[in-house]
Amino acid sequence: MNLKSFIIFLLCFIIIFSYSKVMANEEVKYEIVKKNEIYEIRKYADRLAVQTININQNNNFRKLFNYISGKNESNEKIKMTTPVTQIEKQGNMTMQFYLPSKFNKNNAPTPTRSDVQIIMIKNGFYAAITYSGRTNEKNFKKHKEILEKKLKEDNISIIGPIIKATYNGPFTLPIYRRNEAMFRINWN
Repeated sequence: MNLKSFIIFLLCFIIIFSYSKVMANEEVKYEIVKKNEIYEIRKYADRLAVQTININQNNNFRKLFNYISGKNESNEKIKMTTPVTQIEKQGNMTMQFYLPSKFNKNNAPTPTRSDVQIIMIKNGFYAAITYSGRTNEKNFKKHKEILEKKLKEDNISIIGPIIKATYNGPFTLPIYRRNEAMFRINWN
């Protein structure tokens, strides 16, 4: 195989292997009620999530991944959904995995760990800015500030902490990643 053929093969392999729209089968449903060039306003219904709170984010992911991998009282494996959200509250990081829509408070498997909880997130309106690239703090902070500034310019009240939402697995090329910064807002 000559160098040119090898490079073409390698590029095709990287694009095909690395590209994935999402890391999950189901995405949390929402209705877009307003959209502009910077952000969209979404209306979410009540939704069930499993969450854990800790200073170490990697540890949070492992705890939640273990839960959906069958380390729960029912030993039931649960399909991954998107987005995975992270919210900083009082200096601690909360990470949430949304449960598939087939689950409710009565049939969701009970966590075996005391620091993993099933919660119901109440319905509400959220402003979201979507961006690609790495999920690092610099990129997230940049888009958070853009969203926050535009919401203030548009006289939209922010009523919750910033939320980092990620939709893709770690092996997705940054250019194909879907990331979001979101705020819960007061919307009439």
